[in-house]
Amino acid sequence: MVRVLSELIFYNLNEVSVKPKIIVSVTNDLATDQRVNRTCHALIAQGFEVVLVGRATANSPQLLERDYSCIRFRLWFNKGPLFYANYNICLFFFILFSNAKALFSNDLDTLPANFIVSKLRGLILVYDSHEYYTGVPELEQRPGVRKVWETIEGWIFPSLNQIITVNESIAGLYEKKYNKKLIVIRNVPSKYNKNGESIDKIALRLKIGLPTDKKILILQGAGINVERGAEEAVEAMQYLNNVQLVILGGGDVMHNLKIRTTQLHLEEKIIFKPRMPYEEMMQYTAACDIGLTLDKDTNLNYRFSLPNKVFDYIQAGIPILASRLPEVEKIIGGYQVGLFIENHNPHHIAEKIKEMLNSEENLVRWQKNLQSASLELAWEVEQKKFPNFINELH
Repeated sequence: MVRVLSELIFYNLNEVSVKPKIIVSVTNDLATDQRVNRTCHALIAQGFEVVLVGRATANSPQLLERDYSCIRFRLWFNKGPLFYANYNICLFFFILFSNAKALFSNDLDTLPANFIVSKLRGLILVYDSHEYYTGVPELEQRPGVRKVWETIEGWIFPSLNQIITVNESIAGLYEKKYNKKLIVIRNVPSKYNKNGESIDKIALRLKIGLPTDKKILILQGAGINVERGAEEAVEAMQYLNNVQLVILGGGDVMHNLKIRTTQLHLEEKIIFKPRMPYEEMMQYTAACDIGLTLDKDTNLNYRFSLPNKVFDYIQAGIPILASRLPEVEKIIGGYQVGLFIENHNPHHIAEKIKEMLNSEENLVRWQKNLQSASLELAWEVEQKKFPNFINELH
C-alpha cells in the first residue's frame, strides 16, 4: 500500500515485523525512478521490509500502488541549499526514530542524514552513487557550492563499506580518489519484449496516437537538462522531412525547447510528452524508429555517464544515435546497435539521422544485434551482481 506524507502520522515506524526493515532514501518524487524501484524489489527479494523515502512537489504525480511503503516529504523549500538541509533534517528524524535495521542512501544529497544515523544507531549503511555527483554541470560554475559537496563527500566516503555505482568509469574515479572498491550495477531495465516477437509499430502508434506515415525519433528521460544535446536535436529537425521527434520526460530545458520549437515553426515536427509511468513511456519508445542520446562532454559527470535511455532504447528494439562518450561507446559500439555523431552541429545531426533511416542493410543488422543485446542488458541478468546485504544482519 502506498503511503504519502499526509498519511505519515498514521505510519507506525516501530510496528512489529518479522522482516528487518531497510529505509531507502532519494531526493526525487519517486514517480519515475526505475533504478530505485528495482533496488527496492531486489531488497524485498533478500527478505527486507522496504520503506522508500522521497519528497513531493506541487507537480508530483500520484504514486501507483507498489509492494513496498512509500513516504514523500512535503518540504518548505524546493531548491538550493535550504532544500537539501530541509530534506536531510526531515530524513534524519524519520530514520532516527524508526526501527530500521539498515539504510540505503541514493546519491550524495541523501548521505549526510543516513551516515549520521548509521553511526548513532550502529546500522548497516549502503551507498548507491547514480552519478559522479561533484562533477555534475550544476556545480561546474559554482565552485563554492561544489566545495561544500566535496567536503561532505570527503568526510563520509572513506568510512563507507558498501558502495554501488552505475558504471566502471565512475567507479574508477571514486576508487582513485578514495582507494575504495565499488560494486558496479548498471541502470538496465527489465526485459521489455519478453516473448521475442517483432513489435508491431503501426498498431502501437495507433494505440498511443502517433502518426503511422512518418519516421519518428525519440529523446526521452527524466533529466533532459542543459548540455545534453536536446537543443541541437530540436534545431536538427529543420533539415529533416517526413520525420517527427518525440521529446518525452522532464528537465530544466524543456521550457526553452518548447519556445525554440515555436520560434522555428516546428510544431508539426516535434511532439512533447510529459513524464509518465515507465510502461507507458516504453510504449512510446518502442513505437519509434531511432533513439537519441546526445550528451556533451562538458563535465566529468556527463563524460562518464551511461544514461538509462540507452538501455531503454535497446530493450525497445530501436537503434541509437549517440554522442561519443566512453561508457556509451562501449555499449553502442560493442553491440553494434547504432551510430555516433562527431559534433553537435544540428545539420550534422540531421545528416546522421538520414544516414540511419536510409540504410536498409544497417537497419536489418542493427535489429538483429538489438535482439541479442536485449537479452544480456536486462535487469534479470544485472541483478545477479546485487550484493546480499541481509547477510550482514546475522
